[in-house]
Amino acid sequence: MLKIKLLLLLSVVCNLLYAQKRNVENIQKSVLKEYTYQELEKKFYETKPEDVKSKRDIAKYYLQKAKEEKDEVQIAEAYVMLHVDESLPNALKYLDSLQTITKNSKEIYYPARTYLLRGNLYFKSDNLQAALNNYVLGLKYAKEKGYKRQIAMAEISIAYLKNYIGKHAETAKTLRYYLYNADYMNESEHTILKLNLADAYIEINKMDSAYILIQDGLLAAKKSKNVYAYHQNLGLLGYYNLKLKKYNVAIENLQKCKNFFFTASYPSKRNQNYTLLNLGKAYAGLQESDKAIENFAKIDSMVLKTNYVFPELREVYTYLIDYYKEKKDKEKQLYYVERFLDIDKVLDTRFRYISRELPRRYDTPNLLQEKESITKELKQRKIFLYIVLGALLIVLLLFINFYFKYKNAEKKYRKIAQDLIQSVNENKKEPEVEIQKEEVVPDIVLPQNIENTEDKATKTISEDITQSILKELDAFENKEQFLNRGITLGTLAKKVKTNSKYLSEVINTHKGKNFAAYLNDLRIDYAISRLARDRRFRSYKIPFIAEELGYNNEQAFTLAFKKRTGTPLSIYLKEIEKTVSAANDNPEVL
Repeated sequence: MLKIKLLLLLSVVCNLLYAQKRNVENIQKSVLKEYTYQELEKKFYETKPEDVKSKRDIAKYYLQKAKEEKDEVQIAEAYVMLHVDESLPNALKYLDSLQTITKNSKEIYYPARTYLLRGNLYFKSDNLQAALNNYVLGLKYAKEKGYKRQIAMAEISIAYLKNYIGKHAETAKTLRYYLYNADYMNESEHTILKLNLADAYIEINKMDSAYILIQDGLLAAKKSKNVYAYHQNLGLLGYYNLKLKKYNVAIENLQKCKNFFFTASYPSKRNQNYTLLNLGKAYAGLQESDKAIENFAKIDSMVLKTNYVFPELREVYTYLIDYYKEKKDKEKQLYYVERFLDIDKVLDTRFRYISRELPRRYDTPNLLQEKESITKELKQRKIFLYIVLGALLIVLLLFINFYFKYKNAEKKYRKIAQDLIQSVNENKKEPEVEIQKEEVVPDIVLPQNIENTEDKATKTISEDITQSILKELDAFENKEQFLNRGITLGTLAKKVKTNSKYLSEVINTHKGKNFAAYLNDLRIDYAISRLARDRRFRSYKIPFIAEELGYNNEQAFTLAFKKRTGTPLSIYLKEIEKTVSAANDNPEVL
């Protein structure tokens, strides 16, 4: 009877506990209902790694919410969250579900994302062959979509595998490139990148570069109060000092790391093993064999439990074998020889596979792509070179054409200038200037009913008035009053005691040109003669000469000179100087 009562009591307690658990779950669900997808995702990734249950509850609710709303994009995100911190078989199942639901996804990050996540899982579980295969596939699909971030992640992950097989220089090159050329990475990714680059630098003896990165990491971790990252950098500092044979300093750094990594709530096999490894080496460097053996033996026991195997284990077992051989402890010597052979077989298999497959599946395709890129670039350069050469040839031909045209024009201008100088030297009062014409215009036969201009003028102005105006114009020319500035048709008409209309008609009829041309021709003819004869006048600056001739500015004078003579003023002045110089050398020329 007592047993029955106890069973009933136990049943009631269990029911109460179950009901309480259900109530807690219901409360949690009701709370989670208030969050958006973005808030749930943020809450998931901000939850501490050791709080596995809370993370899992968030991920499960996320999946439930996404399925109820039939949102495939969010269902995919739920599978990504669910695979985190799961055992390898369960995590792979979630990623298989992710691959299925994103099979027809148009998102740029699929399917590469699934392969990269799977690669990370295998890498963490020490299955480097499967990790490499997935990284290579992830890289392939990332390149097809042109997604820079995923390309970077794939190449960085492959670089870590290169580091594993001893290609530290190649690893450093890749990591250095992405450290300074990948602004799309977040702070956490940059921190991991710096850690691994510092490690690669130490391996290739770039100690100063490694030290700078380690110090940056320590300062950043202190600032952000990231204890885990701080001890990761401290562990690297210990390795740095070990390489410099500063064994005591290295031990001080590494002992702190040992205390942290073996008590941390979220342990890391890698950090634990490498801390022990470097501590053992530091003690070995100080000839403290017993302490070195203590750390190395602990590594062996951890390998037995976790199956975490890494290349430096060969050094560990070699040291253990030699130590017990010296101690003449045959049993332990044999034990560690057997352990060494087992580990070496695994390492050899991995090394051979990675060493063979990396060049075949990653380096060779990259080299071929690089070759294609270089070939394409050289082809484009060649085309560009041809275009440039073609353009230069056209410019050269145009320049040659311009040069010969200029030379011909200069020859023509010089001939005109020489004729003008000769006419002045022959004491012609007003040199006849031949107007340059490009082509001969045939005589135009006017219709008979059109009156001659002169006859029209005669009918308009009497002969006496015409002669009077012509006489005044002769005086205007002889007294060189045309050199005065500001002369207009109106002012000249007043001067010759007539009106503007009569004066204009007489100039047009008897001088054969309009007033402006008449005034310009008088001034330019005067300039032609005076410049040839008056050395002092010729020595003046052009603006002063223009002012002397009645022009408002230099440009008006030079344009008028070219229009009247058919040669530029500069060439006329040069030819005068040549003539004068020749005359001085040979007086008989004049």
